[in-house]
Amino acid sequence: MNTSPEPLIRVEHIKKYFPVKLGAYGDKKATVHAVDDVSFEIFQGETLSLVGESGCGKSTTGYTLLQLHRATAGVCFYKDVNLTELSDNQLRPYRQKIQIIFQDPYSTLNPRMTIGTAIAEPMMTHKIATKDNVAEKVVQLLKDVGLTERAVNRYPHEFSGGQRQRICIARALACNPEFLVCDEPISALDVSIQAQIINLLQDLQEKYNLTYLFIAHDLSVVRHISNRVGVMYLGKLAELGDKDLVFYNPLHPYTKALLSAVPQPNPHTEKTRKRQVLTGEIPSAINPPSGCHFHPRCPLATDLCKKTVPEWRKMEDGRFIACHAA
Repeated sequence: MNTSPEPLIRVEHIKKYFPVKLGAYGDKKATVHAVDDVSFEIFQGETLSLVGESGCGKSTTGYTLLQLHRATAGVCFYKDVNLTELSDNQLRPYRQKIQIIFQDPYSTLNPRMTIGTAIAEPMMTHKIATKDNVAEKVVQLLKDVGLTERAVNRYPHEFSGGQRQRICIARALACNPEFLVCDEPISALDVSIQAQIINLLQDLQEKYNLTYLFIAHDLSVVRHISNRVGVMYLGKLAELGDKDLVFYNPLHPYTKALLSAVPQPNPHTEKTRKRQVLTGEIPSAINPPSGCHFHPRCPLATDLCKKTVPEWRKMEDGRFIACHAA
């Protein structure tokens, strides 16, 4: 990992709220607090992973960082450039350097466009290639992701799920980016294919000196690919730190419960270990609890947790945590 002392990506207190209509006739208005005051940094060459339950705001954080969703509040920096204050036209040059790999490879590829055309399009749009050398660059990208040049004139439906995800990775790399948001890139794939895609992402990261924001549910995969891990709950970061600290010495009660749910490969260990089972339902993002969002399910909750939002603070070991009891 070739990290830089200065962060490549800096996110400061971003919030993303979505207005919704409730009721049989849509006559009631409400607000979904999808991302609620999240801050972190990502350094050149590293992989920061975001984990948490479905609906906790992981993907929305990635989309907001890329300005696919405009932030309700807060700022997102790429190097020293404040992306949140740029118009769509002003963002265009930076789209070349910050790209995304979506969760479903089939829905992100145009079924009427050949693979060669899909990969060539961003290169031509950003003037990275010319008509004379674009075909050569497309073939090289396909080889980099483990496909042959025979894929150039074929269509998305002719490929398997794993192959389509390789194509999406090649298309994301077509603009020669520095930063990639990997939005659950393996969740739609078979387990045997997941390992191949993870190894491919690591090889490409080393070859092109890429920086990843990796969003996933599978904690085993996150442990394998990450340098640092952030744990999200109901739109907020609960804990963020080096992966060894988070996985082997978690401090936040939610992180402990999340890790205890991971099955152990050793049946004897699995049978005897103690699990921390959370009780109660996940609160609604439309009406989040007061104070700490986790307090209705937390075994350590006190009156302070119910009334006061915990401070996002740095611990002595370098990790960040939002918990009164830690």
